Amino acid sequence: MTISLEKPTRADRQPADLDGGPTVEVSAPAQPPRRRFGVLHPVLAQPGLTLAVVVVLAALAFCVVPGILTWNDPYLPDTNVILVGPSAEHPFGTDRLGRDIYTRTVYGTVITMSATLLAVSIAFFIGTALGLVAGYVRGIVDPIVMRVVDVLLSVPGLLLTMVVVAALGYGTTNVAVAVGISSVANFARVMRAEVLKVTQADFVEAAASIGTPRLAILLRHVLPNSLSSVVSLIPLQFGSAILAIAALGFLGFGAPPPQPEWGLLVAEGRDLLAVAPWISLFPGAVILLAVLASNRISRALQPDRES
Repeated sequence: MTISLEKPTRADRQPADLDGGPTVEVSAPAQPPRRRFGVLHPVLAQPGLTLAVVVVLAALAFCVVPGILTWNDPYLPDTNVILVGPSAEHPFGTDRLGRDIYTRTVYGTVITMSATLLAVSIAFFIGTALGLVAGYVRGIVDPIVMRVVDVLLSVPGLLLTMVVVAALGYGTTNVAVAVGISSVANFARVMRAEVLKVTQADFVEAAASIGTPRLAILLRHVLPNSLSSVVSLIPLQFGSAILAIAALGFLGFGAPPPQPEWGLLVAEGRDLLAVAPWISLFPGAVILLAVLASNRISRALQPDRES
């Protein structure tokens, strides 16, 4: 048997061998536990937020493919099923003309959601632009813009929308424009506050000190860093716009009959609440679910706040 007399080199020794102490084996750090569901984990971990997302996705599905999710004609009356209560064939019951309320609610999603999207888009783009200019340009522009915003905020939103609709005329599009105009002030105030905060940041002052053009600073630094709070306001305003459009439809300012707009569906059953409450109850419940879902998603998107 051959015995090697070579001594281990200093490089071959463990740090504990150099000190003469016992050798300590260092185990590799444990791998962090894998998160189930990946990027969906923050949503699935919160049942309320999950339900809100499901409601929004269902509303979008109703808008894209309403005919696949229903089996009746929303405009075709049927004298054989007048004022029939909820059943397997008619989940939401029927109205005074025998039309299926579930089908009319599904098709009404297209009208109401399209008007809501138009209203929120008008409010977002105009309000963001006004707040951005007021907060960045300042000078005489800031007080002028903010006085306009104060005037819009001083008038109740529903009253302002009714005045605009009376000036533009009745119809879903005009209602959407009116609701959008009444919501401009909310986006303008939030955007201005964010711009004022971002313009005082060190990176903005550093960009200005090296001679970066003001327009480049505005587009590259101020605008992207000011949009987080404004974007989180969109779902909240979406819910408010649904309520406003439904209220105007209920009052007769929106889509004319027989179009199945949500507010109009609720109005059609207001004189039959004692006999057939489902005519107004189910469309009203759909409006409530859509608004609550929008508000829950808005809370989840709020910056620096745990959902």
